[in-house]
Amino acid sequence: MKTKNIMIVGVGGQGSLLASKLLGRLFLSEGFDVKVSEVHGMSQRGGSVVTYVRYGEKVYSPVIDKGEADFIVSFEILEAARWLPYLKKDGVIVTNTQTIDPMPVITGAMNYPSDLENKLKNSGVKVDALECLQLAREAGSEKAVNIVLLGRLSHYFDLPEEAWMNAMEQVVPARFLEMNKKAFLLGKAQA
Repeated sequence: MKTKNIMIVGVGGQGSLLASKLLGRLFLSEGFDVKVSEVHGMSQRGGSVVTYVRYGEKVYSPVIDKGEADFIVSFEILEAARWLPYLKKDGVIVTNTQTIDPMPVITGAMNYPSDLENKLKNSGVKVDALECLQLAREAGSEKAVNIVLLGRLSHYFDLPEEAWMNAMEQVVPARFLEMNKKAFLLGKAQA
């Protein structure tokens, strides 16, 4: 099997590390060799953050280069646009439609780009956009946006729901497990 590449992008504090650990555990449990990168970026200061998950028969490096990502999972839509050059021609962006103003917008030095979802779609890539924040709230916490997105991402993999749940049980603290399972199912249930 050819190595598959998933980039998880967002803003510090959105749970990209948990999402990458969950995906790593999932693919390991399915018998794949897996490499997961550490968080790169200004995660402690609300800046742009990226992690890589690579899986396949044999994976030699955790790094994904430009044009190699099969999926970009984006917790914030501007981050999807920022990392677009890393997506393969036939890749998919799975993104939350939420916007979070970066520092240049907060300080007034720049304006937040308008109509990003349509701009991404018009660039010729497949964009699977979902309003995840409300679903995360419905699950019990705004912090569950990451797991709602993984529920949405699960549509692209021929893996049983049970495998996703087992991986979640291994990486999510017990006190948050039921809320995260609900978030996953809410994301998965969206048409």
